[in-house]
Amino acid sequence: MEHLDETDPVPGHRTTTVEQGPFCLARCTCGWRGPARRARSQARTDAATHALTMTP
Repeated sequence: MEHLDETDPVPGHRTTTVEQGPFCLARCTCGWRGPARRARSQARTDAATHALTMTP
């Protein structure tokens, strides 16, 4: 079962967190993928950090 948690702080970089079994990982529309995490909060932090590094 997938659960999506979407954010769009930077145009062109929509990040989501996806649950896969006991893990959660962050993804971005640009193709970036974060590491699998057991804590949803850490996956959301990974997504936010990625979005911030993409800010012009």
